[in-house]
Amino acid sequence: MKFMMFVCTDLAPDTDQSAYPDIEQWVGENDKLGRRLDGDVLAAPAEARTVRVREGSLLVSDGPFTETREVIVGYDILECASIDEAVEVAAAHPMARGGRIEVRAFGTL
Repeated sequence: MKFMMFVCTDLAPDTDQSAYPDIEQWVGENDKLGRRLDGDVLAAPAEARTVRVREGSLLVSDGPFTETREVIVGYDILECASIDEAVEVAAAHPMARGGRIEVRAFGTL
């Protein structure tokens, strides 16, 4: 199954003073195991555009759709056997301590 892992900031990061896991090690390990299919850091929210079409008119606004201090800063696409495995992989990501990670399966609407 494929899972999208949204990597987000958080206003209440872990206060544990021990060293964060190395992101390059996490990426390398999951790439080697074939669990990480793609991933990257996103541009700053100030560079985002929110796009809507209402009554046939295009509405474009600068920045993210919502006013929030927590933002999506990156993503990874995982290939895992289950949501539990995807959560385990996400828990080892450095941003699980410094931010938050949302894991969702790909599906149909």
